[in-house]
Amino acid sequence: MMSFSMKRTAQIVSFFLLTLSVPLCHSSTFAATKSNAQSKNRQRVSEKELAAKVDQLIEAELKKSGITPAPLANDEDFLRRVTFDLAGRMPATSEVLLFGLDSTTGKRQAVIDQLLKSDDYGVNWARYWRDVIYLRATDMRARINENQFVDWMTTQLNENKSWKDITTDLLTATGDVRENGSTALIFAHEGDPAELAAETSRIFLGIQIQCANCHDHPTDKWKRKDFHELAAFFPRVRVRPVRDSTPRTFEVVSMNNGNQFARRVQMLKNPEFLFRTLDRNRDGKLTEQEVQRTRMAPGFQQLVSRADTDGDKALTAEELKSMPLPENTQRFMSEYYMPDLNDPTSMGTVVQPVLFVGTKAPEGLDDLERREVLSKFLTSQSNPWFSRAIVNRLWAEMLGEGFYTPIDDIGPERSAVYPEVLDALAQGFTASGYDLKWLCRTITSTRAYQRKMQKRSEGQLSTPFAAQLPTRLRGDQIFTAITQVFGVDDLQADRNAGNRRFQRGRSARGQFSSLFTFDPSTSQDEITGDVPQALFMMNSEALNGMLGTSRSTKLAQIARDFPENKAAIQELYLLTLSREPTAKELEICLDYFKQAERRETALEDLMWSLLNSSEFITKR
Repeated sequence: MMSFSMKRTAQIVSFFLLTLSVPLCHSSTFAATKSNAQSKNRQRVSEKELAAKVDQLIEAELKKSGITPAPLANDEDFLRRVTFDLAGRMPATSEVLLFGLDSTTGKRQAVIDQLLKSDDYGVNWARYWRDVIYLRATDMRARINENQFVDWMTTQLNENKSWKDITTDLLTATGDVRENGSTALIFAHEGDPAELAAETSRIFLGIQIQCANCHDHPTDKWKRKDFHELAAFFPRVRVRPVRDSTPRTFEVVSMNNGNQFARRVQMLKNPEFLFRTLDRNRDGKLTEQEVQRTRMAPGFQQLVSRADTDGDKALTAEELKSMPLPENTQRFMSEYYMPDLNDPTSMGTVVQPVLFVGTKAPEGLDDLERREVLSKFLTSQSNPWFSRAIVNRLWAEMLGEGFYTPIDDIGPERSAVYPEVLDALAQGFTASGYDLKWLCRTITSTRAYQRKMQKRSEGQLSTPFAAQLPTRLRGDQIFTAITQVFGVDDLQADRNAGNRRFQRGRSARGQFSSLFTFDPSTSQDEITGDVPQALFMMNSEALNGMLGTSRSTKLAQIARDFPENKAAIQELYLLTLSREPTAKELEICLDYFKQAERRETALEDLMWSLLNSSEFITKR
């Protein structure tokens, strides 16, 4: 087994740079006309039929702009791309070879169907949604139930539960967070109404309304009241610790009648009853002597320290009313109060729940009823933003750019590129019953998705989808690809792989993901690698320990099974990049093998170079 020191790394770099490089061309900001509202009367359309319509619309627009679309990708690139997108893994070498030998015209559609039926489909997309939720969590303790969420979400996806039902479950969840994975969204934000309002709008509508928390939205039509009316769906949901639980856990519960803290706050803000019962001499002041042997006695001195403005060690009604409230008081109230920005000591104004793109909720609803009404408003066919948000998100994830950029900042004040295409997909998705597999099958069946990757012309910056964009693989996908290359189920945890920003457990996958994972809502042109990631791939003990040929490793097997250099090189390319080397790459590699002192050293160097290429971590 060889030692990959920094000195050795430098020796290999020149070879690595010669062998492979993938030009990374990223998306820009696009402008187009606003899309029309969806029709309420929809009929289910087949994936094949809608994919053809999508391509017709896109290609007609490209023709108007004088842009020639790229040809379809070859079989190797298509298979690698679609396998990562649908199953989160690389195709095996045997799959690449068999797919290339298959001469049937429907083989691409067949592999799409096969991948959507695999268990890997649910796992891949469950991890995607895990990152969407947890990477913006307000409480990092929420990660204690991320495994439960992934298991739950995997089941929903593989059973092809509708996006409507999944959304409803996430918004209406209750119970122990270690037992019910659907509590993830509420738990990640501690049940805080304002945080839940912001994330509900961003994830399920693609609209960032959180800017209207403290003031009217600066660039959109949303008013401050719109944000707080959305938050008013959540004041009665709570996240609380489960007493004496081992391991420690939390539960999501409804508190429809408030709690003792809320009642005390209300009493202090409306102290007339206190003074009628406790102010014995009717002088308009409460003293420590007067409150003796009452429930107010234990905390009276603390109240005096906070509210006694004249220093007489007594409290008046006005002093109690003007007392600053503790932070996060809203989280303990059973009604939602829009804060008064001019008076921080005020409780604010009670607001009733209203969805800013929907309807006002009936009054008198308890917690669960409020959240159920919200989910009905969100997933209604009359709400076009629900379908547009998920269509835009999945299209961008698979093609590298969406109809809106960023993908979670759409809305009536924003302009979509190809609005007719977005509307057609959104309407078809709604008509399908919000069928996620239907949407994935439709997108991957389009020529737009299957096109070859190529450098974009200047005209394509304003008229996209003429060619496939290279996109960075998510951390979980890179980890899975590494395990496939080495033929192992897992990697040994590396103590140097942790990310100081947060810990995700001590598993190798968890440590790797904390180092390589990015928020999936981020635009591709904002995603870049960093030095710790590069150092891990170049020098990690976990990887370098499996690069040798002197032990029972995948590379040692290749060295034995392929004694001819050309065949060994081809096998390594297929194993790591799911393709055979080009003629130029093969020539460079064979020359390097001739110059190497030992064949084993050349094999190790080549495998190291392929793993550290931009192509290995890119979906081409």
